[in-house]
Amino acid sequence: MGKRDNRVAYMNPIAMARARGPAPNSGPTIQDYLNRPRPTWEEVKEQLEKKKKGSRALAEFEEKMNENWRKELEKHREKLLGGNESSSKKKEKKKKEKKKSNRLSSSSSSSSSSDSSSSSSDSEDEDKKQGKKKRKKKYRSSRKSSASSTSESESDSKDSTKKKRSKEDYEKEKEGKTHRRKRKKADRGDGPLSSESLSESDQTEEVQVKKKKNTEDKDKTDKTRKRKKHKKHGKKKKKKIAGSNSDSE
Repeated sequence: MGKRDNRVAYMNPIAMARARGPAPNSGPTIQDYLNRPRPTWEEVKEQLEKKKKGSRALAEFEEKMNENWRKELEKHREKLLGGNESSSKKKEKKKKEKKKSNRLSSSSSSSSSSDSSSSSSDSEDEDKKQGKKKRKKKYRSSRKSSASSTSESESDSKDSTKKKRSKEDYEKEKEGKTHRRKRKKADRGDGPLSSESLSESDQTEEVQVKKKKNTEDKDKTDKTRKRKKHKKHGKKKKKKIAGSNSDSE
């Protein structure tokens, strides 16, 4: 048994199209489009006039429709306004009926409310009295605190003024002593002192006063530093003691 021959003969599509020949015309060509019948200028003018007439008729029709629509709108508005007025009247009647019913109920409940109002008024009076007492206490405490603060500030200001006055008095006493000494020397007969010797003595006294002030300032600064060091040392000791106690535990 031999194999089947599945081969197919090759057909050239271009050769096949040439063999068929030209395709039949299925529609109008470009030449037919160019040679189509065209209207003259007079016919175009007539068409334009017809369009204008048609637009005028449309405008008239639209105006009539608008008039009819306006009339319908007015009727509808009148109906709505009449309905609103009737609804408002109904609401007023309901309100009057409610007021009458409330009056009747209030007259019956007034007797019971009088008792409750008397008890509530008594409780309100007590609350007001307690509130007044609390306000008075707060006002007195605030006054006392303000008075104590003012007294402290006054005492501080007095102390500062006293210190200033004491320094000024000390300096004045020194100056008076120096003048007295100079007068005594002049009275003893040491002879008139020259202006240069007086100026030198004044300068030496001023230098001594400045030295004393500097030493006082240094002492104050040393004291403050020692206090700070002492505080730091005490804090370190406390921390060590706390750490040793935690370790022992």
